[in-house]
Amino acid sequence: MGWWQVGADTLAGSRFVLSPLAEAIASLKVLERGTAAHPGERVWLDAHLPAYQRRKADDPVTALLLRAALRPTWNATFLTPTPTSTPTPAGEGKGGRTFEDELARIRQTPPETARADLAEALRGPLPAPLHRPDLPALAAGLVEWVWTRTVLPDWSRRRRIIEADVVARTRQLSRHGWAGALDDMRAGMRWLGHSRLQITACEQPPREIAGARLMFVPVTPQQSWVSWEADRYAVVYPCSGVLTDSRGTPAPEPLSALLGPSRASVFVLLGSPKSTTQLVALTGRGLGSVGRHLKVLLDAHLIQRRRSGRSVLYYWTAAGEALAEAQSDG
Repeated sequence: MGWWQVGADTLAGSRFVLSPLAEAIASLKVLERGTAAHPGERVWLDAHLPAYQRRKADDPVTALLLRAALRPTWNATFLTPTPTSTPTPAGEGKGGRTFEDELARIRQTPPETARADLAEALRGPLPAPLHRPDLPALAAGLVEWVWTRTVLPDWSRRRRIIEADVVARTRQLSRHGWAGALDDMRAGMRWLGHSRLQITACEQPPREIAGARLMFVPVTPQQSWVSWEADRYAVVYPCSGVLTDSRGTPAPEPLSALLGPSRASVFVLLGSPKSTTQLVALTGRGLGSVGRHLKVLLDAHLIQRRRSGRSVLYYWTAAGEALAEAQSDG
């Protein structure tokens, strides 16, 4: 197995980082593999896969580049750069890195570095068509296409899901320590104790990262990878499935008519316990609005609440579950 030796100072200084580029690359990986992890992802894939396949058919060199760069157990390093700072959420504004800033790191990769990274991913020589100087530009162009065509139109919803996941992870960390926060973050990853973090179940040499900056980067597609540059290490991991698939369970029309569309949208999310902060992030509604809907649902005995660490979680009562099941049966 592969594990990192993580010092106490590194853990204490670790942080969650939002990266539009990571979200775009994770989406690219879903498109390249053509398989969905849940119904919501299937809806997205069905909507965008035909255009992606046409894009590759029209550009066979870039298609070959992607097949070389995204291997089952390794990504070409230049295509998955480690974040340098927290990017601005919508790719604009002050105080952070925009999507364009992040993408520029791919575009500005020296051609010889890109070829070396591709050869490492392939574990062998490059195909002849890839011996050309514009590989970084070709890769950046495709990532930009994926971002603009398939991610940006839905970015506000994806960002709310990412923020909700960070809330949930932070709560797990406060209640159960690093073992609770990291053990289910990505397949093969768990806290081993004694400052050791298992990154993968595959055999890889251990790495000493004491004193390095450690970042956790959530993405909504069910994709995961790790990256490192100099003293920066990043774990890209998929958001919780109960969050990412929330779009696949809209409120049934009869339930919306009974409770009202806004209240029904809050109610259907409570099939699994969620905090008000998560509900605000997932629905895009204000805290006051969500709070009013929760009070009505509590008064109607359709949901109940319990304290979990510093958060209060809301979830269906037996009556609420019966109502939800009756709607789904109908």
